[in-house]
Amino acid sequence: MSTAAEATTRKARPVRERSWPTYLALTLLAVFFLFPLVMMLASAFKQDAAILPDSNSLKAFIPNPFDGTNFQDAADRADMWILARNSAIISIVTVIAGLAVNSTFGYALARLPFKMSKPLLLGVIALTIIPFQAVAIPLLFLVSELGWRDTLYVQMLPFIASPLFTYLFYSFFLAIPTEIEEAARIDGCGPVRTFWQVVLPLAKPAFATVGILQFLQIWGEYLWPVLVTTDSSVRPLPVGIAVFYTQPPISWGDIMAYATLTVVPMIVVFILFQRWFIQSVARSGLKG
Repeated sequence: MSTAAEATTRKARPVRERSWPTYLALTLLAVFFLFPLVMMLASAFKQDAAILPDSNSLKAFIPNPFDGTNFQDAADRADMWILARNSAIISIVTVIAGLAVNSTFGYALARLPFKMSKPLLLGVIALTIIPFQAVAIPLLFLVSELGWRDTLYVQMLPFIASPLFTYLFYSFFLAIPTEIEEAARIDGCGPVRTFWQVVLPLAKPAFATVGILQFLQIWGEYLWPVLVTTDSSVRPLPVGIAVFYTQPPISWGDIMAYATLTVVPMIVVFILFQRWFIQSVARSGLKG
């Protein structure tokens, strides 16, 4: 018994000894990636005169004096709360509709074979390599002919159905054992009830992953809103930051405050759903 315990201890010791360089490297990477975010947050609470002179020292991370007027100035200059409302509506509606459309389409391709399923799957895979910028101008002419410009829904519709997210759902559903769904069918469940009551609870990691990725995409979208909107009452947050560069005075405190309020929702969404996101990544890694 003691020999086995000693062998286990000898095997565990090198693992622990090898782990500290990994943690050190990960810590340094975390500091590297958090550096601009912390500096942005600190600059948002500093006066303009104190931002640039302190950028080459550790004082850049300490607001002294602490000043919160930048947020109010940014809101007044760029109608920030209206833009934030627009971004929230566009992002939430697009993500919810996108999860419904992409998940059902991915499940149909994975579990409901029909005559055109394979050509459709090949088409989905082929469309994942086409960037949105390649179809933005033709799509702009289409929505202009339909009279949809300067609306909120024109900023949602092109991003609801996504080949990439459909394929992610398709790959996830393929990894679910078919025996679970067969047992549900034996109990009398149809395809819709099987998807809703059996598959959906198992697919939380996939929904979290796709929801996070789609939210980040829509919340930070800049090109399409610039093309289809001219009225500030329907524009999202990323477009509004141009006000600080085109209308003097250029105030870095206001810019940092505006950028902070643009970034914080993305961080909050990731933190709320990170557990399922990590589960999805870990499951993909185990599968590979």
